[in-house]
Amino acid sequence: MKVLVYSAKDFEIKNLEKFNNGKHKMTFVPETLDSSTAVMAAGYDAVCVFSNDDACLVVLEILHDLGVKYITLRSTGYNNVSVKSAKRIGLKVAYAPEYSPHAIAEHAVGLLLAINRRLIQANAQVKQYDFTLDNLMGFDLNGKTVGIFGTGRIGSILVKIFHAFGCKVVANDVRRNHYLESHYDVEYLPLEELCRRSDVISINAPLTYETHHIFYEPMFLAMKQGAILINTARGGIVKTEDLVKVLKDGHLGGYATDVYERERGIFFKDNSKTGITDELLQELIDLPNVLLTPHQAFATREALLRIAETTIYNLDCWEKGKTCKNELGFQTVTL
Repeated sequence: MKVLVYSAKDFEIKNLEKFNNGKHKMTFVPETLDSSTAVMAAGYDAVCVFSNDDACLVVLEILHDLGVKYITLRSTGYNNVSVKSAKRIGLKVAYAPEYSPHAIAEHAVGLLLAINRRLIQANAQVKQYDFTLDNLMGFDLNGKTVGIFGTGRIGSILVKIFHAFGCKVVANDVRRNHYLESHYDVEYLPLEELCRRSDVISINAPLTYETHHIFYEPMFLAMKQGAILINTARGGIVKTEDLVKVLKDGHLGGYATDVYERERGIFFKDNSKTGITDELLQELIDLPNVLLTPHQAFATREALLRIAETTIYNLDCWEKGKTCKNELGFQTVTL
């Protein structure tokens, strides 16, 4: 099978080549998939895409007309792919679930600890030989209430981690996890009530029509004064304009995120020489109570190996005419 790998990065190519072991003819390009680069897929059976690639209906139609039959994602989230449209025009789509929910959960905890205990600021001060503590005060996690929005694979791990910290965990999800309720005393609440009761809130749900901008000004204002919001899911779940407003007003204690709703075309690139033109992102980055990492939560050795292995598995299944367990229909994916 001839496969064009879009948005290929040096750190993942070696793993893909290892698991492929010469089975498929893979071509790696750094370009992201969009309506202008889709023509590069002429002559290929499949394309392999990442979370910042654009597989909207227009792009899918171009790919289909060029003879592409399969799309495999190197990510769990697939909000960048119009799955229903793909199915309607005859394109099969598969994703990479469960590559390492621990990687994402651990990064979320790292973000919380860093912003709460002012670790980035402390490191910068010490490098200037400033050893004062006046601006480095945080709070104990023990005894605090943590709200988990989405108790799928990642959220469930976070429940266990925060329980070990001695936190009271409340949650919101379309489906209740009875194991978490019985073993970790998790209490499921309506989202607004979760916001009111939580000292820390972690977003761990997929981006869907229902979750888009579900965190907006009324939800932010319902949160406790000084609460911290953590986002390792998708940027579009948070309405950034409203978030910036409440952060500036001092209502929220901080926002620590690995994602941004308009990150396509900015993230996964070195913009240090050219800068960025997204004024909202600039405003967000400049806020003293914001910690942003460049969509790196998935980037562990274990996760990258699993992504590569799953990608090749998906391609193998299609080539051999076998059922692919990761093929997307209309099912809901739980992070």
